[in-house]
Amino acid sequence: MTSDEPVEPAIVSPEPGPRHAGLRYRTGRLLAAGLARGIYRPRVEGRDNVPRTGAVILASNHLSFIDSVAIPIAAPRPVHFLAKASYFEGTGVKGALSRDFFTSVGAVPVRRGAGQAALDALDQQRQLLEAGLAVALYPEGTRSTDGRLYRGRTGVAFLALQTGAPVVPVGLIGTDRVMPVGAKMPSVRERVTVRFGQPLDLSRHGAASSGRARRLATDEIMAAIHALSEQELAGVYNEPPAQTPIEKIKQVLPHERR
Repeated sequence: MTSDEPVEPAIVSPEPGPRHAGLRYRTGRLLAAGLARGIYRPRVEGRDNVPRTGAVILASNHLSFIDSVAIPIAAPRPVHFLAKASYFEGTGVKGALSRDFFTSVGAVPVRRGAGQAALDALDQQRQLLEAGLAVALYPEGTRSTDGRLYRGRTGVAFLALQTGAPVVPVGLIGTDRVMPVGAKMPSVRERVTVRFGQPLDLSRHGAASSGRARRLATDEIMAAIHALSEQELAGVYNEPPAQTPIEKIKQVLPHERR
């Protein structure tokens, strides 16, 4: 597998192995879902497209920090996703509240990083899928700050091809208005729409070890997300401007992005 470094990769959690939805998570999820539904009245479409059991990847567009709350609340089953370890490491009352909140919505702590760290994060997600859990991922890698849908990196396709898990595309609409990038608190005046598409069986594209298979599978996932989100297509990867000559060269050379 090509080991290009993604722009916003993650390092594996210090807590190895999958985390199952226990009483604390189920209770927190019910409370968070009830509160969010009462305040934001989200429109949820296609819930029946999400398999109720077994491994599944929910692959979504990414517009806002609140996306990782909207998906678990709208889904008909517990969903796990990776979140910065710093959200779990705070001290005092604020730290405890942050830790309890992210635990309640199914977050798994990871640290940011690159190279081997990004591969370790993929392995963490693979363990969750092999345990029969649902995992939410963002193929774009990082949030879109201009509302456009960026080209997907191939890590999601790699996991799907490696584990055989179906991919349910997700289109989020309005989360960027509820909590724009940089906002401290979400707005209560906007409504969010969460659309779950038909599950995708990507196995026909080939093995996970094939770069071509990963790219074709990723493009199929992004096309399905685009049909649901109805965003303008950016046609490029979502990454910051190159700062050095070497970075500029890397960005113009054709190579696979995880």
